[in-house]
Amino acid sequence: MTKYLLSVYQPTGAEPPPPDVLDKIMQDVAAWQDELKAAGAWVFTGRLHAPATATVLQQSGDDVLMTDGPFTEGKEYIAGFTIIQAPDLDAALEWGRKFSRVVALPLEVRPMLDDDES
Repeated sequence: MTKYLLSVYQPTGAEPPPPDVLDKIMQDVAAWQDELKAAGAWVFTGRLHAPATATVLQQSGDDVLMTDGPFTEGKEYIAGFTIIQAPDLDAALEWGRKFSRVVALPLEVRPMLDDDES
């Protein structure tokens, strides 16, 4: 089975929903993850801090430069991700549809390369 990255995009500067709304969203996220796990599709999930916490490393000649903040400025950023495994893109997109409905945020589904692919 192929692994897929499901990236959740958060608008920059957006305020989190009120606690009663956020609690419901988090319950729905947990239910979605339980469904993924029961189907054997879940690999792992991660939540990320805001882009301002990032450090960018970039080679420059013989040195590696370090810069605070995100690599690029944008109107949105990756707030979290889930790695799933699915038999094909259609199945991965269906998991993505379910998750997108839960979090009500844009979601990118991208296949991952296998170790033997280049």
